Amino acid sequence: MKSIVIEKPNTLNIAERTIPEPSAGEVRVKVKLAGICGSDSHIYRGHNPFAQYPRVIGHEFFGVIDAVGDGVERSRMGERVSVDPVISCGHCYPCSVGKPNVCTSLVVLGVHRDGGFSEYAVVPAKNAWTIPDIVSDEHAVMVEPFTIAANVTGQINPTENDTALIYGAGPMGLTTVQALKRVYNVKTVVIADRIDERLSMAKQCGADWAVNNSQQSLQDFLAVKGLKPTIIVDAACHPSILQEAITLASPAARIVLMGFSSDPCQIVQQGITGKELSIYSSRLNANKFPVVIDWLVNELIDPNQLITHTFDYHHVTDAIELFEKDQQHCCKVLLTFTE
Repeated sequence: MKSIVIEKPNTLNIAERTIPEPSAGEVRVKVKLAGICGSDSHIYRGHNPFAQYPRVIGHEFFGVIDAVGDGVERSRMGERVSVDPVISCGHCYPCSVGKPNVCTSLVVLGVHRDGGFSEYAVVPAKNAWTIPDIVSDEHAVMVEPFTIAANVTGQINPTENDTALIYGAGPMGLTTVQALKRVYNVKTVVIADRIDERLSMAKQCGADWAVNNSQQSLQDFLAVKGLKPTIIVDAACHPSILQEAITLASPAARIVLMGFSSDPCQIVQQGITGKELSIYSSRLNANKFPVVIDWLVNELIDPNQLITHTFDYHHVTDAIELFEKDQQHCCKVLLTFTE
């Protein structure tokens, strides 16, 4: 089989590997589609602190089960599945409180263990979620990106009376817009970014207001509109954002931090306690695959509004470079592995 392998930072090969056999409790997935994420680019460029090399990247992937290991029902053969990349121990403290995404021995497919940018991938059977026939292949491969939004919204419990502010109109910001507007019917969603084309995509995804905060003061915009955000989601992850979010937030608001930044940020504690703000963080997803599959079945979200490009996997280098360089026109890029 062919696999996309990052041998070391900035060295990508399409390597010939032996087709793996599933062990007990595992299934083998014949991969059909996979999505490129920022973390794949970061591993390729050597900027992901969790990656181990060499590595088959890819943690957003969909395919068909074509082999099962001992202890797995043979009836699962032929199932269309989307794969949850989060592998957890199930018994540490985080797992015991429903947060397997921060398991003390966390393994993420495509980061700590070979992932889905391959013609075949072996994964734990419990991580392979059955996709109903009503859900298309292109929507099925987008389950994982939407679980990030499901993880955020599942923590903060949005209501129709909330006013939300999202920093960043990349894939994570856009999935969060769709979740807030289409699943939770949040009254007002404002999104801020510095790329006009991304802001247009956010409007298509349901944002009520889209602000280019390189050209307009976000504080002034909110003041003119009379808006006090009760939910703020940082999907841009710049060190300056948290303090601004604290300043802009309504009393009793919830602030959610997504992504990783190793750069320090400076905040004034009084702004947090004076308003009794709640600050959350979100990593990966905690058992959110069935949630997102239900959203898809009920047509609450539309992944097509994020998918902008599709490449055959042989052209993965071109695909990653487009993803990295053309933020104006490129959002979610898919790789095809089989017809």
